[in-house]
Amino acid sequence: MPNTTTVTPLAAAAVLGLALAIGASTAIAALCAVALFAAVTAAVHHAEVIAHRVGEPFGTLVLAVAITVIEVALIVSMMMAGGDDKATLPRDTIYSAVMIICTGVVGICLVVGGLHHHEQSFRLDGANSALAALVALAGLSLVLPSFTTSSSVGTYTVSQLVFVALSSLALWGVFVFVQTVRHRDYFLPPSHAEDEEVHAAPPTNVQALASFGLLLVALVAVVGLAKQLSPSIEAGLAAVGAPQAVVGIAIAALVLLPETWAAVRAARADRLQTSINLAVGSALASIGLTIPSVVIVAVLLDLPLVLGLAMKELVLLALTFMVATITLGTGRTNVMQGAVHLVLFAAFLFLSLVP
Repeated sequence: MPNTTTVTPLAAAAVLGLALAIGASTAIAALCAVALFAAVTAAVHHAEVIAHRVGEPFGTLVLAVAITVIEVALIVSMMMAGGDDKATLPRDTIYSAVMIICTGVVGICLVVGGLHHHEQSFRLDGANSALAALVALAGLSLVLPSFTTSSSVGTYTVSQLVFVALSSLALWGVFVFVQTVRHRDYFLPPSHAEDEEVHAAPPTNVQALASFGLLLVALVAVVGLAKQLSPSIEAGLAAVGAPQAVVGIAIAALVLLPETWAAVRAARADRLQTSINLAVGSALASIGLTIPSVVIVAVLLDLPLVLGLAMKELVLLALTFMVATITLGTGRTNVMQGAVHLVLFAAFLFLSLVP
């Protein structure tokens, strides 16, 4: 008999078909919201099945790319539907994803891991390589557009956009090569924790292929359902007077919620290396794959694209990277470091609602 994770992607796809056939209504929107959350959870489950089959660090890469594909598809579909009004959506979503990961996800993992294991360790070589790439990608994509002079503040010219898109894709590609081939050992746990998920027998090839197919179905359902819900989300935020940037936070939080659960679960099982791989790898993929995608759409469809952050966001981003450098600079973590990250996360959320 099929289990829940098998049925959920198919059911979510059916709900999407129903929404497209019937049209918008309160009941349909509520049904889409439930199906969307279930589809995201199912997508992450099937990504984890594939991850367990291929092993680390390939596993965390599969999950990070799956999450980023969802994010990219949501951003691109909303850009194409919204036109000029969505010029800042990619910037807001990428910035939100980086802040949620580097402050919220990392902070929760460090606190949970510290409470259960006092101190945890991870490999400095891998973490530092990933963090250096993340700082460079964020600087090129979100910081420099606020200071270039060839176009208006916060924007790039077409040639600059192409350069940043190629640079982002190339840097992400080099990181993946280092993570999976050249220096794979940098991203392996220092020691395997006694955790049943680590030692459980890997799924068969047939199970992995089935999960791959269901993962694709779940991703398609997520993109379609989110697009159906986006008008309701924007209307709700407008009704409470929330700034437009909160839409980007909502998208990033939606696609990162299941991955956050996976990272926290790994930290609780004393597999902090897996948590770090998931967190920083997802932030890298978020920029390295999203920027080229939105640049292609913006250039081909002649859509405006504002990437540069305002001064408040630049300060928060710089502060986050400074703290992350200190946190990831010793190879050992505790509750105090997690608390610092969570305070920054709270500041990010509060100042987004009260700019």
